[in-house]
Amino acid sequence: MGQWLYPIHYRDDIRASASNYDVDPYLVAAIIKAETNYQTGRESRKGALGIMQIMPDTAHWITERAGFTDVTLDDVHQRADVGIEMGTWYLASLKHQFNHNTITAIAAYNAGPGNVTRWLNEKIWDGEFDTVSQIPFGETRHYVQKVVYYYNKYKELYAEF
Repeated sequence: MGQWLYPIHYRDDIRASASNYDVDPYLVAAIIKAETNYQTGRESRKGALGIMQIMPDTAHWITERAGFTDVTLDDVHQRADVGIEMGTWYLASLKHQFNHNTITAIAAYNAGPGNVTRWLNEKIWDGEFDTVSQIPFGETRHYVQKVVYYYNKYKELYAEF
């Protein structure tokens, strides 16, 4: 019943991208669940695109930094494999930027790394899940809680990915 309520779609794509960039596949799946519930072709009211809701400027930055070739915004928007690959690369980049702290990487995925860096530097938030209530953006606070919930649920329901 639990796997029916919390399915994981695009498992091969998630597994491959997670392996390529050394990211926990359960985390990638949790972010996808929180962002779009595995639906491609989505565009947020702020303009984020695709299955992992990547902003167009971020997609261009990822394309340049990661060396992806022949990737268009339409690919990011419509193709699950491209969105998962780029979103997972970006998540790995955020984890590296925040000293492998998964919680701050999740927050940065939603609020942007500049905001999270400022919160940490100004001692507004310490980057820990136990103090997530200190995150000044309500949307990001709830996003971190939701992603962690889905992450734990997936680990509980799927013994192996």
